[in-house]
Amino acid sequence: MSEKPNKMSAYWKKNLRTLLILLFVWFIVSFGFGIILVEPLNQFHFGGYPLGFWFAQQGSIYSFVLLIFIYVIRMNFLDREFDVNED
Repeated sequence: MSEKPNKMSAYWKKNLRTLLILLFVWFIVSFGFGIILVEPLNQFHFGGYPLGFWFAQQGSIYSFVLLIFIYVIRMNFLDREFDVNED
Protein backbone atom coordinates (compact mmCIF):
# COMPACT_ATOMS: atom_id res chain seq x y z
CA MET A 1 0.00 0.00 0.00
CA SER A 2 2.93 2.35 0.58
CA GLU A 3 3.92 2.00 -3.07
CA LYS A 4 1.00 4.08 -4.32
CA PRO A 5 1.72 7.22 -2.19
CA ASN A 6 5.40 7.03 -3.21
CA LYS A 7 4.37 6.67 -6.84
CA MET A 8 2.02 9.65 -6.65
CA SER A 9 4.63 11.70 -4.80
CA ALA A 10 7.14 11.02 -7.58
CA TYR A 11 4.49 11.90 -10.17
CA TRP A 12 3.76 15.27 -8.54
CA LYS A 13 7.45 16.04 -8.08
CA LYS A 14 8.02 15.51 -11.81
CA ASN A 15 4.90 17.50 -12.61
CA LEU A 16 6.02 20.45 -10.46
CA ARG A 17 9.55 20.27 -11.86
CA THR A 18 8.16 20.45 -15.40
CA LEU A 19 5.90 23.34 -14.44
CA LEU A 20 8.73 25.30 -12.79
CA ILE A 21 11.04 24.82 -15.76
CA LEU A 22 8.38 25.99 -18.20
CA LEU A 23 7.49 28.99 -16.03
CA PHE A 24 11.18 29.89 -15.83
CA VAL A 25 11.46 29.78 -19.63
CA TRP A 26 8.36 31.97 -19.94
CA PHE A 27 9.81 34.43 -17.41
CA ILE A 28 13.09 34.64 -19.33
CA VAL A 29 11.33 35.19 -22.65
CA SER A 30 8.73 37.68 -21.44
CA PHE A 31 10.56 39.60 -18.71
CA GLY A 32 14.17 38.99 -19.70
CA PHE A 33 13.94 39.46 -23.45
CA GLY A 34 10.98 41.83 -23.46
CA ILE A 35 12.13 44.20 -20.69
CA ILE A 36 15.64 43.68 -19.35
CA LEU A 37 17.47 42.83 -22.59
CA VAL A 38 15.32 44.94 -24.90
CA GLU A 39 18.05 47.44 -25.81
CA PRO A 40 20.70 44.91 -26.90
CA LEU A 41 18.06 42.87 -28.75
CA ASN A 42 16.79 45.94 -30.59
CA GLN A 43 20.03 45.94 -32.58
CA PHE A 44 18.60 42.97 -34.50
CA HIS A 45 15.40 42.92 -36.54
CA PHE A 46 12.78 40.23 -36.97
CA GLY A 47 9.95 40.69 -39.45
CA GLY A 48 10.90 44.33 -39.92
CA TYR A 49 10.71 45.14 -36.20
CA PRO A 50 13.42 45.45 -33.55
CA LEU A 51 13.84 42.05 -31.86
CA GLY A 52 13.36 43.42 -28.33
CA PHE A 53 10.09 45.06 -29.36
CA TRP A 54 9.00 41.85 -31.09
CA PHE A 55 9.64 39.79 -27.94
CA ALA A 56 7.71 42.30 -25.82
CA GLN A 57 4.72 42.36 -28.18
CA GLN A 58 4.56 38.95 -29.88
CA GLY A 59 7.38 36.67 -28.79
CA SER A 60 6.19 36.19 -25.23
CA ILE A 61 2.69 35.26 -26.47
CA TYR A 62 4.02 32.77 -29.04
CA SER A 63 6.36 31.34 -26.44
CA PHE A 64 3.51 30.92 -23.97
CA VAL A 65 1.38 29.05 -26.51
CA LEU A 66 4.35 26.83 -27.40
CA LEU A 67 4.98 26.14 -23.71
CA ILE A 68 1.34 25.06 -23.30
CA PHE A 69 1.81 22.46 -26.04
CA ILE A 70 5.08 21.30 -24.48
CA TYR A 71 3.33 20.97 -21.11
CA VAL A 72 0.52 18.88 -22.62
CA ILE A 73 3.00 16.56 -24.35
CA ARG A 74 5.10 16.23 -21.19
CA MET A 75 2.07 15.55 -19.00
CA ASN A 76 0.79 12.90 -21.41
CA PHE A 77 4.20 11.24 -21.20
CA LEU A 78 4.17 11.44 -17.38
CA ASP A 79 0.63 10.07 -17.24
CA ARG A 80 1.69 7.04 -19.27
CA GLU A 81 4.89 6.63 -17.24
CA PHE A 82 2.99 6.54 -13.94
CA ASP A 83 -0.06 4.76 -15.38
CA VAL A 84 -2.52 7.54 -14.56
CA ASN A 85 -3.52 8.28 -18.15
CA GLU A 86 -7.14 8.72 -19.12
CA ASP A 87 -7.07 6.38 -22.13
